[in-house]
Amino acid sequence: MERTLSSDLLFQTNSSNATSGLPLRMLAALLTWQRRIVSRRQLARLDARLLADAGISEAQRHAELSKPFWR
Repeated sequence: MERTLSSDLLFQTNSSNATSGLPLRMLAALLTWQRRIVSRRQLARLDARLLADAGISEAQRHAELSKPFWR
């Protein structure tokens, strides 16, 4: 259901030390989770006509809304 660009590319580092990028990876994960929460709330508010316009079935909506925010 996600059709936005990934924010992960914004937080990639070229450092050889694996732990130096940890805070940035955590921030990227938090931003991804927040984006999923917002987009699923928007999906939940769509009526049947808008779902059909987007090419999303009720079953697909239900499957997306039943996922936890980290997936």
